Amino acid sequence: MINFRMSETKDYEKLVPFFIENELEFSEEEPVPTDLVKCWQVTHGEDGHLIAALVLAKREGEFIIDGIAVEKLYRKLKIGKILLDKAIEETLSRGGTSIYLVARAPEFFRKNGFQTVAREDAPNFFECLTCPQYGKNCHPEVMKLDFQ
Repeated sequence: MINFRMSETKDYEKLVPFFIENELEFSEEEPVPTDLVKCWQVTHGEDGHLIAALVLAKREGEFIIDGIAVEKLYRKLKIGKILLDKAIEETLSRGGTSIYLVARAPEFFRKNGFQTVAREDAPNFFECLTCPQYGKNCHPEVMKLDFQ
């Protein structure tokens, strides 16, 4: 039996290298001020090996998933879904009506109710929309989950 532990963490800085290692492009200099709401981590084993994380934040008054990643070895175990559900629950408890994110794995998010937002209709607070690699070497989708 595999034993995982999910917990909140205030150590956002520890999560950034994890996101980068799991192929999320991450910038320390974000164009729009970001307010962290909550960070969750999932660890495994006695050494507390980090295998998954999610950061829920707010930008310009909107809730966003500012980072979500699951280590490749653990991706088919529904850990991402559990983290996503936690973020949705937290957003709802704070009166949120939607969550935005930039998806490099859009099918996962589509299965969980998110819909693609056209670039021209997306809020301009995701740094990848202004990145020169956007649409060339990188094809993420801005997505939104509405709760109404």
